[in-house]
Amino acid sequence: MSRHPDFRAVEASRPDWDSSSSFHLTKTADPSWTYGSGANKLDEAGSSSASESSKGHVKIDPYEAGRPPTFNYKLLISAITPRPIGFISTRSGTGESGTENETLNLAPFSYFNVVCTDPPLFAVGFTSVLSKTHPDSKPPKDTLRNLAATRECTVSIISEHFVEAANSTSIDAPADVSEWQISGLTPVYDCETVSTPRVREAVFTAECVVESIREFDSRAIPGAKSGSLVILEGKRFWVREDATNEERNIVKTEVLKPISRLGGISYGRTVQGLELPRPVFEKEVGRQGLEELRRNKNSNADAN
Repeated sequence: MSRHPDFRAVEASRPDWDSSSSFHLTKTADPSWTYGSGANKLDEAGSSSASESSKGHVKIDPYEAGRPPTFNYKLLISAITPRPIGFISTRSGTGESGTENETLNLAPFSYFNVVCTDPPLFAVGFTSVLSKTHPDSKPPKDTLRNLAATRECTVSIISEHFVEAANSTSIDAPADVSEWQISGLTPVYDCETVSTPRVREAVFTAECVVESIREFDSRAIPGAKSGSLVILEGKRFWVREDATNEERNIVKTEVLKPISRLGGISYGRTVQGLELPRPVFEKEVGRQGLEELRRNKNSNADAN
């Protein structure tokens, strides 16, 4: 259910999309930060961390008596942000339901990330399962069922120029209805290692095969399965020619313009970034410097 009962009316009151916003780099929040300084101590205009660190915290038990499981879902998707979105294309395979016709499926998943580079592995989480071992276990989504049947898919990253079309594929269409027609996006059948089409409009796509599928036992409902994890192995990558370099080892953020998932029905744009080199211990701190940091911390604690 939408948190806005009349979303179109709410949206109409908001500023127009700023098409002039493009990805750019800024300084860090506190370029003068030094090792051992802790959180940024900015002025009021920069949202001083002094007031933030003085606020207390509340403890939440995910299995507290009377706490609905949906509360944990809402909490986690609003806290673990921004999340990349895996835009997954699958096919049902021939012969399903006694026919020779296959159904193509296209859907976004924000329980998604890359977890290894050799081999290239992606993780996709589902709040449903293949095995119906309990009446409260959710039946599999079309994407999960297709992955189990065909063991292949393509995974794209959603960009600004087709965010509405991508969101439309999350519609609760019947299993025999293809989201490709609903979205108007273009399937391309030129993959080398899978038979599933890729999204023509996507700046980046990976051809993938299923490496493994694992199901998880519910803690809230004993005996039920509550979710699945699919590990996908990337076999080929497709990058739009203007989004990569001569070595083909980067994807340009300013061209990809990735859309991320926030809490509720909210999405995020990536229009601003910062750069922070990874520090080298011996160069930046060293053993002697570490001891000094420890002494300073102890002195501050004693003073307080």
